[in-house]
Amino acid sequence: MKNQPVKIKSIEHNTHDVLHIVTEKPTGINFKPGQATEIFIDKEGWQNEGRPFTFTCLPSDDYLEFMIKTYPSHKSVTNEFLDLKAGDGLIVNDVFGAISYTGEGTFIAGGAGVTPFISILRDLKAKNKLGNNKLIFANKTKKDIILKDEFDEMLGENFINILSDEKSEEYAYGQVSEDFINKNATSLNANFYVCGPPPMMDAVQKQLDHLKVDKKKIITEEF
Repeated sequence: MKNQPVKIKSIEHNTHDVLHIVTEKPTGINFKPGQATEIFIDKEGWQNEGRPFTFTCLPSDDYLEFMIKTYPSHKSVTNEFLDLKAGDGLIVNDVFGAISYTGEGTFIAGGAGVTPFISILRDLKAKNKLGNNKLIFANKTKKDIILKDEFDEMLGENFINILSDEKSEEYAYGQVSEDFINKNATSLNANFYVCGPPPMMDAVQKQLDHLKVDKKKIITEEF
């Protein structure tokens, strides 16, 4: 699949800086939960400015869905999304992505790095195979938590939040640490799926190494 035009069906905020975008689905597009595509805005001056975004819908859905973090202070592609509305055009490109589900374990996400896990967890729920999978989700504040209500309903106590910039009685405070992983992971012998900003990825990789997690059980993708 190359450069398929699609129209936006709906666009709205999920959090203060994350857009929930639903588009048409081109004929013949196939992806696995966790995979992504390159998106271009079909507007003069932006058709060559593609950025990777993960599908958050299920492969069986008759639409495409994306959760896109915006940076209003940047003159970038994501900032341009803030000016889009239903009926505007996007262009989607080839499907790619390194994260795919290989068995029960712990998902560790930083901010918008959670997006590859949305489709995976939704797919497991649809198949009644969520099991004891856990999601450790690191954000700055409560208002940054993407799909909070859905994850609460889906995972219950297996939805574990930690906030770096806000103290709350509801959630842990600080950074994801070796001790935090050890206390909250499904099992150190199970799979670990990790996605987030590069500094967080580096830190978590070192922590999992110290915890002697088998490298073959660590599935990562930089966000």
